[in-house]
Amino acid sequence: MIVERAYAKLNLTLEVLRKREDGYHDLASIIQTVDLWDELAFEDGDGIEFECSEESLAGDGNLVVKAAEVLRNEAGVGRGARIALRKRVPVAAGLGGGSADAAATLRGLNRLWELGLSEGELVEIGAKVGSDVPFLVSGGTALVSGRGEVLERLPAPEHEWFVIVTPDVGDRGSGVTKTGRLFGLLSPASFTTGSLTRKLAARMIEKGDCHPAFMYNVFQQVAPHAFDGWQEVYTAFERLGASDVVLTGAGPSMFGIAPSKEVGTAWALLMKARAGCDAFSVGLAPRIEIGAGR
Repeated sequence: MIVERAYAKLNLTLEVLRKREDGYHDLASIIQTVDLWDELAFEDGDGIEFECSEESLAGDGNLVVKAAEVLRNEAGVGRGARIALRKRVPVAAGLGGGSADAAATLRGLNRLWELGLSEGELVEIGAKVGSDVPFLVSGGTALVSGRGEVLERLPAPEHEWFVIVTPDVGDRGSGVTKTGRLFGLLSPASFTTGSLTRKLAARMIEKGDCHPAFMYNVFQQVAPHAFDGWQEVYTAFERLGASDVVLTGAGPSMFGIAPSKEVGTAWALLMKARAGCDAFSVGLAPRIEIGAGR
C-alpha cells in the first residue's frame, strides 16, 4: 500500500487580472501549503475503485477519480487502483482540499504504477484536472500565474504559525459552483495588475519578509455578501487579537498569523467555542520532492 498526504493551501495573495477568452481568469497569487491534510491510500485494483470517509464525496465526480482517469489516459496505463480517501480538510472552503486530493492521486499512482514521471510532467497533467492542482503536486511556496499552471518557486515565509477559521455558512455547494459564484460577484473594477503579489514575492526573495500589509484577496470584498454570517466570524476572529485576517481562495475560510504556536492553539480553540466553526492552528508544510523515497 502507498500512502500520500494531501496538504491544504493558503493564498497569501490572490489577484484577478482579467477574464480570458476561454472563460477562465488570469490570476496572480502566492500560495503556501500548510500541515493540515487529507490522507490517501493506494493499492492495485480493477479499474478505478474509490472510497471516501465522507460518503457524499465518494462518487465518480470526485477530483480523485478524474485525476486517476486523466493520468491513466495520458500515460497509456492499463492497470487499475483502489483508492481510499480520509478527509480532514474542510470541503469547498477555499483550502484546496479537492485539488490537493487530486494532486496526491497523481503522485500516489505515479508510484504505484511505477511510471517514473517527473514533477514537470505531473504538473502538466495536473493542469488538465484543475487550476490549483499543478501547484499542489509538490506544494511548498510559489507564485502562481496564468490560470494556475505557471509556477515560480519562492522561499518559505518567515511566519511559522497560522490559524485557519472556516465559518459554518450553510450549504457552500461544490468548489466549482462556489468559485463560479464568487467570480460572478466581481466586476472589472475588481481586477488589479498583480502588483501586490509581485511586491510580496520580491520581499520574500530578497529579505525573507512576508509582510501582512501585502496580503490580499480580491474575493474578500464580496465574501460578506456571498456567505451568511461570514462578517460576524471575521469580526470575532479580529477581536481575539488576530490582525490582518485574510480570506483564502474563494472562501469562506480565513486565516491570521499567530505570534506563536501557543497563541495559535488558543485562538483556534476559542473560535471553535465562541463561533461554532472549524478552526485549526497550522504550521508550514514542506515542499514534496517527486521521486524521493517516501
